[in-house]
Amino acid sequence: MDTYSIFRQIADSWVLLAMFLFFIFTVLWVFRPGSKELHKDAAQAPFRHDDQPAQDTEEARQ
Repeated sequence: MDTYSIFRQIADSWVLLAMFLFFIFTVLWVFRPGSKELHKDAAQAPFRHDDQPAQDTEEARQ
């Protein structure tokens, strides 16, 4: 068996399984209890300074 075939079989089985488990873990992590407030805070981040926009200074432009 050549190297390509060995790596192809590994990728088709174990790497696919590892990626699937990583996906499931990521979905469970995102939807875990208690993370709702973190997601709300992150969603509102672009709007935090709407009432007082950042000052336009020379230092900020550089």
